[in-house]
Amino acid sequence: MQVDKTTLQDISIFHSDETQSVFYWLNKTNTNGGREYLRHILSNPLDNIAAIKDAQQTIKQLMKVHHQLPETITNGTIMVIESFFETATDAYPTHPNAWNSLVYKVLSAPDFSITKYSVTHFLGFIKDLVKIAEILAKNNASNLVSQWCEVIKKMVNQPILQTILAWPTDKKASHKEILWLGAYLKLHYKKQTIELINLYNKLDAYISMAKASEEHKLTFPIFTNSTDPLIKAQGLYHLLLQVPISYDLLLDKSTNFMFLTGANMAGKSTFIKSVGTSIYLAHVGMGVPASKMELSLFDGLLTNIQVEDNLIKGESYFYNEVKRIKRTVEKISDGKRWLILIDELFKGTNVQDAMKCSIAVIEGLHKMNNALFILSTHLYEIAEPLKKYPNIDFRFFETSVQNDQLVFSYQLQNGVSNDRLGYLILKREGVVEMLGNLS
Repeated sequence: MQVDKTTLQDISIFHSDETQSVFYWLNKTNTNGGREYLRHILSNPLDNIAAIKDAQQTIKQLMKVHHQLPETITNGTIMVIESFFETATDAYPTHPNAWNSLVYKVLSAPDFSITKYSVTHFLGFIKDLVKIAEILAKNNASNLVSQWCEVIKKMVNQPILQTILAWPTDKKASHKEILWLGAYLKLHYKKQTIELINLYNKLDAYISMAKASEEHKLTFPIFTNSTDPLIKAQGLYHLLLQVPISYDLLLDKSTNFMFLTGANMAGKSTFIKSVGTSIYLAHVGMGVPASKMELSLFDGLLTNIQVEDNLIKGESYFYNEVKRIKRTVEKISDGKRWLILIDELFKGTNVQDAMKCSIAVIEGLHKMNNALFILSTHLYEIAEPLKKYPNIDFRFFETSVQNDQLVFSYQLQNGVSNDRLGYLILKREGVVEMLGNLS
């Protein structure tokens, strides 16, 4: 699925304040390498249903067994092993025995200490990987897991490694065995060790996704093979909210354009981001924040939510809005399936101009039956001329005033909102009174 950096920021997959990102909520990794591979997964949504289903199966399997997997492989373990290969040591004895190993320990004490420390960490690492592979191989239904298990099996199928794997769990390696294994790792097993570390990074990332799916009670969506775009969701909510409100949503070829209205703070932006985040997570194979979801495969996702001006280039907010719309039109003209999310179109110009521009854009976009659209606006006046188009679904978030206080239901309603609450908010916050008291 095609996305760009603006979209990833708009739906908070990544954020300048990492604690406000989806990535932060999903990151349960043990290592820096796992963390970076999780970032890689979330930066590269999948483009075919087979790959998505296999990722789903992988995460589902890990959800069942991650409590059984050893968690002694840490960032420290990986750092010790990697630094061992980069650290120069005195040459090890060609054929270690009790005598020359003792001599090495005495004459090259620092190097012996480094070797012993590194070998000990490697032994723990390789034994844990083998145990993980044994657990995952049981009742496996994922191609990805099968590949991991096969690589681990192949990599440890070496006489020396088979020997040490057969050691009793309480055995302590002798000086001779430490030098013997240290020399083997340095001279003959560096490439394989790095490959195993990279494999564990992938494991760490997917285990993190499994833990997050379990913790946040995410649901795995069902992908249809339909050539027409579809989103059908029940109980959809925003992943980052502690007390979220859920929504039901249906967008398909017959009603592919949602025209969304409502007052400030009524929930329009949160709803739009909820949809974007869920569809994106579905395309990396993750569970989604919904009780149920069915959707088609999308070829791309584009958003227009947090457009900014560019002082360096001298480009206004409105100009950048226009550029973003132009890019959107260029993209979706390819006939592929797109999801387009637009929040408060044309905020950067006066009301009359914004109305004229918005109608022109909506009347053009609604003709694209290969895409689904959600567009929010304060300009409820433009709804009337758009009601002649049967594929536009008019929805709003209701707001009421009780005892001079705003009450938000955060529930989608059929129709168009004409709420104008800006002055009430200004008054409620005491700004009107403060201005009146100025002298």
